[in-house]
Amino acid sequence: MTTTKLIAHNTAIQIIGKSLSTVLGLVAVGIMTRTLGAEKFGWYVTATGFLQFIGIFSDFGFTAITAKMLSEATYDKTRLLNNLFTWRFLTALFFQGLAPLIILFFPYPTPIKLAVIIMAISFFAISLNQIFIGYYQSNLKMATQITGELLGRFLLVGGLIFISLEKYGFLPAMTVITTASVAYTFYLWQQSEGVHFEIDRTISRSILQKIWPTATTVIFNVFYLQGDRVILPLYVSQTDMAIYGAAYRVLDIVIQSAWMIMGIMMPLVAFAWSKKLTDEFKKRYQMSLDLVSLVLLPIMFGVMALSEPIMRLIGGQQFAQSGAILQLLSIAIIGISFGNIFGYLVLAIDRQKQAIWIYFSDAIITVALYFILIRRYGIYGSAVAAIFSELYAGIGLMFLANHYANFKPHFKTVLKIILASSTMGFAVYQTHPFFVHITSDIPHLDILASILFGILIYGALIFLLKIISKNTLREVLLKK
Repeated sequence: MTTTKLIAHNTAIQIIGKSLSTVLGLVAVGIMTRTLGAEKFGWYVTATGFLQFIGIFSDFGFTAITAKMLSEATYDKTRLLNNLFTWRFLTALFFQGLAPLIILFFPYPTPIKLAVIIMAISFFAISLNQIFIGYYQSNLKMATQITGELLGRFLLVGGLIFISLEKYGFLPAMTVITTASVAYTFYLWQQSEGVHFEIDRTISRSILQKIWPTATTVIFNVFYLQGDRVILPLYVSQTDMAIYGAAYRVLDIVIQSAWMIMGIMMPLVAFAWSKKLTDEFKKRYQMSLDLVSLVLLPIMFGVMALSEPIMRLIGGQQFAQSGAILQLLSIAIIGISFGNIFGYLVLAIDRQKQAIWIYFSDAIITVALYFILIRRYGIYGSAVAAIFSELYAGIGLMFLANHYANFKPHFKTVLKIILASSTMGFAVYQTHPFFVHITSDIPHLDILASILFGILIYGALIFLLKIISKNTLREVLLKK
């Protein structure tokens, strides 16, 4: 099987699995918004925002580092994986263990503090997932990871339905979220060929040398990526937090495809770079840019066209205001795309140290913007600062990666994708009232009709504009 076909098959598996996972994730958000109401959903947003801040602060880039080091074949893969897992376990245990103590010093309502205590276990499990996901990425065996993710999602949705029917309330819902995360992690651990605790001094030293630049950048990342979730509750009501958080949660779910694609591509790019396979490296570099753009740009324009109906569908009428926030935040997808692509590529070519200044300056500027804009404009000011942070990081990383890789990818395909995506978004926006009219007897069917219409338009434009070449299709579809 050719590399292109292997990538295509893994991507197809993940797209199908991620599509189902995304639907289940959105269903879970919909159940929670309706079951908890605006204020209690705001509690959830504040609690998870705090834990995400701690989680990203202690992330250290283990997923990408695992995939990269396993692709380099410097050490025995089993022993390397065991050491990576051990250090991730210890660092996650330390930082997530601190979360329930640190939250006590924040002026949040008591239920939020209790939710942090319960869900700290969930975020500890999510931290361990980084190692397993990196392992499956490096082996192009993402079907296992997708299976585990879907298992967790089904447990989450089923548990939340039960909580809703029994009217158990806020803290039991947080317990369900934690249980689903633990089940996901347990499945990945069971399928990972006996990963166990091990510390080897030589391997650990190599891990530290590889990870400290990434860890430093990730620490700066947390301030501009999650600073709004911690700063906002100090200035706005929990209801406003719910409006903002619901939009952000939807965006977080739908853009996971970018990390999925780069998770597949990064080991291949890193391998080509380490072996000095210049032509292969350039090919994979270009493919990374094209693939992420192919998936994320139509999502951006589609979300912009349907933001308010999407939020009404997911959260109910009380979250219709989230549509304006979602429409605004969707602009950040451009920056998220570039940050994801070129951030992974910077890691693949071992230039994390040179990227530190981008993340550091972004953190300083964005945190200042959060305090200035949130005070004046509330959740809308926070959204504007978040958009700036993503664009700043994405563009900066693009120039950095291109400089040190000594390669400038062409944007011909990306421009075609922008044309196809914007045309699709405009068509969806213009035709949605028509779908509302003809489906008025069936609630929310207009959204499904508009999405299917958008998929058809975008699919047709992909072939009309020759975004995907016949040679690529032939290589993917051939049996050999």
